[in-house]
Amino acid sequence: MTGILYGVGLGPGAADLMTLRAARLIENASVVAYPALAGGDSFARAIAADLIAPDAQEIIMDVPMTVERAPAQAAYDLGAAQIAAALDAGRDVVCLCEGDPFFYGSFMYLYARLADRYQVEVVPGVTSITACAARAGMPLAARNERLTVLPGPLPADELRARIDGAESVVIMKVGRHLPKIRTVIDALGLTDRAVYVERATLPQEIVLPLAQAPEKAPYFSMILLTKGADPWL
Repeated sequence: MTGILYGVGLGPGAADLMTLRAARLIENASVVAYPALAGGDSFARAIAADLIAPDAQEIIMDVPMTVERAPAQAAYDLGAAQIAAALDAGRDVVCLCEGDPFFYGSFMYLYARLADRYQVEVVPGVTSITACAARAGMPLAARNERLTVLPGPLPADELRARIDGAESVVIMKVGRHLPKIRTVIDALGLTDRAVYVERATLPQEIVLPLAQAPEKAPYFSMILLTKGADPWL
């Protein structure tokens, strides 16, 4: 009998935003896998640190943050092989994933490599989108409204076109793309409708109108934007 692979969503960062199911799986896990910045720490492990058993085997996937896809793909190949070895030995593996495993989550790359050979169960988590909206006090969609989610690395022309045709917008992965995104939103005359959120739910959290946002943004930052009158009133 092979083990079961669990892809566990941890939520946006605050440990008490993990689901009960996620916490139960982590604290009972004998093998825990998680991504880490190559040569650095793991945000995923930091969220779940108090739940990981001292004697648990830890599989660390050092994933480089580069534009080139090959280095990251190689890291997931290696991680999948290590996870497969534990599963073949009959041990369950709990893989930690920031946010939700299937929403811009790293776990989807492991799922693609292992789901055809092993039993896999995915535990959803609170997404950064819902966390940022809650912290900003900003409902994103009501009634028949559409919510558009855009990645910050998109070219400026595409960002402008998609924002212009949207009703409510979430821009993720802001980071070094903040100046470009601000220029696009300002050109559309929507700066006063946009909110900047950085490190939501963590002690370093920042929530500001976009016009007051800092000049530089970390990877874990987001812009929320709604148009028109508040539809929930």
